[in-house]
Amino acid sequence: MGAQRASAKEQTVEVPDGFGVAVVREDGKWRCAPLRPAALTSLAAAETELREIRSAGAVFGLLDVDDEFFMIVRPAPSGTRLLLSDATAALDYDIAAEALETLDADIEAEELEEAEPFEEGDLGLLSDIGLPEAVLGVILDESDLYADEQLGRIAREMGFENELSAVLEKLGR
Repeated sequence: MGAQRASAKEQTVEVPDGFGVAVVREDGKWRCAPLRPAALTSLAAAETELREIRSAGAVFGLLDVDDEFFMIVRPAPSGTRLLLSDATAALDYDIAAEALETLDADIEAEELEEAEPFEEGDLGLLSDIGLPEAVLGVILDESDLYADEQLGRIAREMGFENELSAVLEKLGR
């Protein structure tokens, strides 16, 4: 009975508004599929789910957390490549703090509290499949856009806007 109560508690972790989408590029075609809600609360959960996707092509995840920030997660045999659009989100979101820890970013909480939003991670993580580092940098600099709008720009630049829109429509977004 105690174990049941513990697992019920784990399931009540508040899932932020937003979405997680797995993106796969295989045989010159894009596919998108929704990730489970746990992907928005745990970087480890997102990585695990993305690693379980069987594909000979590129696989990465787009996570929009509360339309406040986004993450791009790209598992690879040599380790996960990661981009966090706003490092200051680590003050309020465990998944952002987990990302900074994974990135081994040496940033103190006091620095984050005083900082304007800034990205942390690998700007080149999608450059081999169609999104140059410079273009991603420009999208990140558009601070007047919400996270979902920035992810939409990424999808448009890379050519999977329709596939992403179809998944988001199914999710009611």
